[in-house]
Amino acid sequence: MHADTYSDYLEMAEALLAKGYKDAAAVIAETSLEVHIRALCIKNGMTTAVAGKPKKATTMNADLRKAGVYDGLQEKEVTAWLGLRNSAAHGDCGDYDHGKVRRFLDGVHAFMKEHPA
Repeated sequence: MHADTYSDYLEMAEALLAKGYKDAAAVIAETSLEVHIRALCIKNGMTTAVAGKPKKATTMNADLRKAGVYDGLQEKEVTAWLGLRNSAAHGDCGDYDHGKVRRFLDGVHAFMKEHPA
């Protein structure tokens, strides 16, 4: 169910990108990425909250690397994707282009296959 639910978000992001809505596509794709990162933490017995508040995706990403779920290069790639999403969400749309969002979506697809939750 997890993969089906979040691939739907990725499909929505794909459709938005195909229609030229790169900003919306980036934000929607990051939703899928963040939920997958959270699921990876749970799968690996890691906490996803501190003092009742959900951990940020960047913190969980670092936790996954520290636990050896993936290496430092993967952590950096995820960090870059999260940065792209932040640019999209905060209106810094000149920081990236359609091609970067395309690579982001492709990367998230590959990441989810390589690191199933």
